[in-house]
This record gives sequence, C-alpha cells and structure tokens, in this order.
Amino acid sequence: MDITTPALHVERLAYAYPDGTQALFGVDLRIDPGERVALLGPNGAGKTTLVMHLNGVLQGGTGNIAIAGLPVSKANLKEIRRRVGVVFQDPDDQLFMPTVAEDVAFGPANFGVTGPDLENAVTAALSAVGMDDFRSRSPLHLSFGQRRRVAVATVLACDPEILVLDEPSANLEPIARRELAELLLSLDRTMLMVTHDLPYALQLCPRSILLDGGVIVADGPTEKILSDTELLAQHRLELPYGFTL
Repeated sequence: MDITTPALHVERLAYAYPDGTQALFGVDLRIDPGERVALLGPNGAGKTTLVMHLNGVLQGGTGNIAIAGLPVSKANLKEIRRRVGVVFQDPDDQLFMPTVAEDVAFGPANFGVTGPDLENAVTAALSAVGMDDFRSRSPLHLSFGQRRRVAVATVLACDPEILVLDEPSANLEPIARRELAELLLSLDRTMLMVTHDLPYALQLCPRSILLDGGVIVADGPTEKILSDTELLAQHRLELPYGFTL
C-alpha cells in the first residue's frame, strides 16, 4: 500500500462561476511529493480555475482538495497559502517592494517568520535562484528574466509544499528561458507548471495532464502525450514548426 501523502490531492472537483458557466466537471488529480507535472490545455480549458482552487482563491464548488494532507478550507487558508506557492505569469504582479530582499522577505514575514530565521529564509531563497548579489537592488532595475527569478524566490522563501508556475517561459529571451529551466530543474520541489509551451513542458516535466472543457482528457508521460498529434490537434495544441520528439 502506498503510504505517501500526496503533495496535492484533488477529488471530484466541480465548479461553476456565478454566471452559470461550468468551468470544471469532476476533476481528479494526484501529485506526489517531488513530481514535476505540466498542466496543458487550450485557452478556456479550466486551467486557471483549477489553479485558483488550490490556494483557496476560488471556493464554493463541490469536491475536495488537500495540500500535503491538509484540506483546502476557510479554516486552513493561511497555512494553505504558505503551502501552495504560486508564481504569476507577470513578475510585476509579484514584486512591489523597494528592494529585492524586501520583496523576498514579505511572504515569510506575513506568515510570522522574524529575526534571523527571516534573514536565513531570504538568503536561502535568493541563493537558490542565483540572485543573492542583487538583494539590495530595486526590482525595477532588473531584466525581465531576473525579475522572474526573484518572483520564484519570493515563493521559495515561504517553503511551500508545491510550486505552481503560471506560464513560466512567457516573454523570456532564449538565454533567460534556458537559465530558468536550469534553475527549476535544480530545485527539489514538487511543481505544477501551467503552460502552452509544449517544448518547455517536455524539458521540465516528466508527466503532463491535458485539461480541456473542464475535464482531464489525458494524464501520462509528457513525451507520450506530445507524440499523439491527433490528441493535440483535437484539443487545439500544437508543437512548434520543425520541433521533433
């Protein structure tokens, strides 16, 4: 019997928006500690709705979600939001303090970390993303790729159970894209990566989930899913021209 507690366990999750639009229809998903999983799907598939349930931003649907065994509920929201670290697509949505170090300290300080423990959390997170030398800089004076790495550090500083990345490769130059991939592969973290970038999913995530129309239509090895051209076409996904598996 598997006694490992899943990093993420979603059971029968269904959700309709107030206007009646049904976004999710009974989603079941299990991600074990240390897994790196890509969440694929066309626009309007329900990916954002699913992610917003993981840290309790959206509630009121049916089904159950647990993060490392802790149910996502109103009573647990503070701890759930520490355990689920969401890195937004635009780092400027995440960085708002005068310096890099203050941005990285904001999250753990909000969760009650103080003094030397807070300083250690900031240093460890910045070191993990290769940005410790920039701690006194303003985020406004960093490149887009550097800001994205600092955004990852703001989440790592809270020591989350699962790192949720929303389109991490979007708008990155090729070198910054490669550097971010190397960084993410170096982290010993459970990851759920929401992306339209199929080659990036293949590079970073051994497993992929394909969500469309509010249901999971495929779940398996990324290479196998991306090799199924009929499946991809059916769900409005396409590998870049000339890309071969």
